Amino acid sequence: MALLVAGLLAYAVVIGPFTGYMRDKPMEEKLGYVPSVKVMKSFSVDQKELAGASLVFKVLMYYGTLMGQMPQGTALNDPGDLQGMSRLLHAAVQLDPYNMDAYYFGQGILTWDAHQYQVANNLLDYGMKYRKWDWFLPFFAGFNSAYFLKDYKMAAHYYDLAGDLSGEPLYKSLASRYMQESGQTDLAIAYLGGMVKTAKNDAVKRSYQLRLRAFQEVSRIEKARNRFTLEKGTHPTSVDQLVRSGYLKSVPVDPYGGSFSLEPDGKVTTTSKFAFGTNKK
Repeated sequence: MALLVAGLLAYAVVIGPFTGYMRDKPMEEKLGYVPSVKVMKSFSVDQKELAGASLVFKVLMYYGTLMGQMPQGTALNDPGDLQGMSRLLHAAVQLDPYNMDAYYFGQGILTWDAHQYQVANNLLDYGMKYRKWDWFLPFFAGFNSAYFLKDYKMAAHYYDLAGDLSGEPLYKSLASRYMQESGQTDLAIAYLGGMVKTAKNDAVKRSYQLRLRAFQEVSRIEKARNRFTLEKGTHPTSVDQLVRSGYLKSVPVDPYGGSFSLEPDGKVTTTSKFAFGTNKK
């Protein structure tokens, strides 16, 4: 009975303060308030795991609602309250540093949606101190370091750790792959493909599937660009040129609604910047 009362009290501390504030508020405001971690720790007593899980569940429900409002196969125009979601996830791991979902979901929104790559790695570093067996955390941090931050030294460190924990030699070999500029897109596709297979939450899986489709289109353009350059002895000037000349059998489609283009150095870019609500023609 005592545990039940304590559990209900912890739940009330987390959920109760939201109830009045959230009533009749628009979606983007519904994550704007959370009690301080200090207060939550005091009231949750030995139910900190429940309190942390409640915060993560709230973020998942919020994000799932946003994703559920969009037609299948389309991306969000508005990613919602990214700062609010990040704030709740950081509070959750302070309450329960072993909470798996907080780190896994945080990796998704902090990198791809909020573009807070170092903040994401800081969260993952915090988790590695406690979830010392979890090879996914250094794998995520290694990807962020290589693909987003271009910090290859740290990427090698994280991938070595992921390899040690998982026993998978592939992660040991990634250090040489991501250092090659032409291999960056393939790395992203491999990473996102793995995330799609392992994602437990449907909304999170849909988000990764959209990103996977986007990078698969980038890879298609890059391969066509390389063939054009090899055969013509000159660089293509646009994606349209690759389509017209037959190197691309169909016009690449950005699932985020953007338009692909080629930079003067041949790099493939898109007006959507592979993110929600950033499409600028």
